[in-house]
Amino acid sequence: MKILIVEDDTSIFDVIQERFAQWSMEVVKPTSFEKVMDDFIEQKPQLVILDIQLPAYDGFHWCREIRAISKVPVIFLSSRDHPMDMVMAMQMGADDFVQKPFHMDVLLAKVQAVLRRTYDYTEQPLNIIRWNGAVIDYDRGAVQYEDLHIELTKNELYILRILLGSIDQIVSRDELMRRLWDDERFVNDNTLTVNVNRLRQRLEEIGLSGVIVTKKGLGYMAVTR
Repeated sequence: MKILIVEDDTSIFDVIQERFAQWSMEVVKPTSFEKVMDDFIEQKPQLVILDIQLPAYDGFHWCREIRAISKVPVIFLSSRDHPMDMVMAMQMGADDFVQKPFHMDVLLAKVQAVLRRTYDYTEQPLNIIRWNGAVIDYDRGAVQYEDLHIELTKNELYILRILLGSIDQIVSRDELMRRLWDDERFVNDNTLTVNVNRLRQRLEEIGLSGVIVTKKGLGYMAVTR
């Protein structure tokens, strides 16, 4: 299990990291407190531990951002003891709240309980990627870019997934149709054109223009910009 700990007190982080390693848990921290979501998506943790008082943005902000794209369990770890802090944490989708100062055995027990309830000790990695600043959630069939959000059809999502598997490389129409056909979607040449055009239009609706490029006579390409 990988756990992302968003905590600016390095002494607390080091103690947790050392103890959790004894239980075969990998503990990581954000490279920047201003870009926690980038690390969340890249690291694909099975659980997040959040402090409330953090540089740049507070823990409530990051909990809200995580809940917008994921159901990964979140535990708050904070010295703030006002009941409203705990209420806000739970209302934002947190799974538990541990108050500082804390006993390491209590934190460990709570983490293990949440992991057991969520995964039953079966690892379930995130099926999310970031592309051109957008978050693509394959499980939900959703794309979020800045404050805008769209949901794609199964064909649109599958085409996007194939193109993103070869970013900045041309994927031929024959390859797309073969893979769609093998997936029992049974698309012909005209249907492929319609779906690609519709996918491009949906992405443009949320500000992602020019990210699906047609290479005449060759195929299509998902580009980085």
